[in-house]
Amino acid sequence: MTDHVSPDAIRTLFSHAMSEMYRAEVPQYGALIELVRDVNGATLAADPALKARLDAAGELERLDVERHGAIRLGTARELGQIRAMFGVMGMYPVGYYDLSVAGIPVHSTAFRPIEQAALQRNPFRVFTSLLRLDLIEDRALAAEAEDILSRRQIVTDRALALIELAESQGGLTELQAQEFVAQALETFRWHSEATVSRATYDKLVKAHRLIADVVSFKGPHINHLTPRTLDIDRAQSEMPKRGIAPKAVIEGPPRRKVDILLRQTSFKALDEPVEFQGEHGSHTARFGEIEQRGVALTPTGRALYDAALAQLREQAAAPGAESYSALLDAGFGCLPDDLETLRAEGLAFFRYRAGDVAAPARAENVSDLIASGALVADPQVYEDFLPVSAAGIFQSNLNSEDQSNYRAAANQDAFEAALGAKVADEMALYAEIESNSLTRALNQLGQSHLLA
Repeated sequence: MTDHVSPDAIRTLFSHAMSEMYRAEVPQYGALIELVRDVNGATLAADPALKARLDAAGELERLDVERHGAIRLGTARELGQIRAMFGVMGMYPVGYYDLSVAGIPVHSTAFRPIEQAALQRNPFRVFTSLLRLDLIEDRALAAEAEDILSRRQIVTDRALALIELAESQGGLTELQAQEFVAQALETFRWHSEATVSRATYDKLVKAHRLIADVVSFKGPHINHLTPRTLDIDRAQSEMPKRGIAPKAVIEGPPRRKVDILLRQTSFKALDEPVEFQGEHGSHTARFGEIEQRGVALTPTGRALYDAALAQLREQAAAPGAESYSALLDAGFGCLPDDLETLRAEGLAFFRYRAGDVAAPARAENVSDLIASGALVADPQVYEDFLPVSAAGIFQSNLNSEDQSNYRAAANQDAFEAALGAKVADEMALYAEIESNSLTRALNQLGQSHLLA
């Protein structure tokens, strides 16, 4: 019987190779990694309780390897090939994101692991966007872009063959996995030669810089790799000291005692030399990003968050409004700022495990078990993305703040048709992890009567 490498191992091999490639292509990414490592080390040293909680929950080891990347695709064929490629690595499409609401002509999903054990081994995720040519008002330009995209192949023939082999034999051997990673990496490599003329590029930029980024090159170069920090405010303040210019505003919720969802910042995109079929020029797309991940909110908690965000945006647009940062700090008081209240009120997702304290013979409820220390509720890390934050990062790094002129046009059915699969519901995934962990823990503690 042939020994196959696990998808988790292939994902880790690929994420490390991607990180090394991006470090070589974008030297400031290396500086960003060092900054995040220093900030995380200082944060854990200053907060032993946080370190102990992350360690006990099995969340500490994933911190140094945790990354997310982002790519932008042009066609349904490309999206289907990328889905198959990531499938070999144990990464599946989770969630649907319509960025047209923020003036970005794409819709997206996140390829990531979905099982708790896989997430703890390596939660590598790639935010993957598909260009919406249907949103381009200049239909002649849209047809030209479609023709250009139809002539490229973003996955090597050998990578496609290895994907088919993995599907037919149920995995890859170690040597095959190494070759697969090397071939897969070619899809995401930067190419300084454009596939279009400067005149065509300029027309695409005029429609939207992101359209030019997708259409003008041989493949979907990875445009950022994002490490996870435990203190994004400290990382933001440290960036200028290391020669890195951050964007002005951290995207997402404000700083809190209990982090929720996702906060992100970045440095401005590089202006990189490009050859446009013999003519010199430049292109702006690739940048550096840092994120801080908090607890995943339940549908009830997310509804409170979304309502607070909508009110915040309305207040910020009013004449004579306070600064956005001041409004942000005051805007999310509807969400409790302690873990137990978030749990007890059903506002956030948790993962349960047996504690070190003996359970009573027959507990009255789950809350009593938690209070006794017999049962521990660990917050589930938010593994996904926020459309408004993603759009804010996209716009700030494409100089496209003035190009938000696309109508809101969500079309999940069309996206899934292009994908060739349904996207998973992230809320259902968090709920399943919570339910399964509670069942296991209560059975282990001899408290199965609480499952009724």
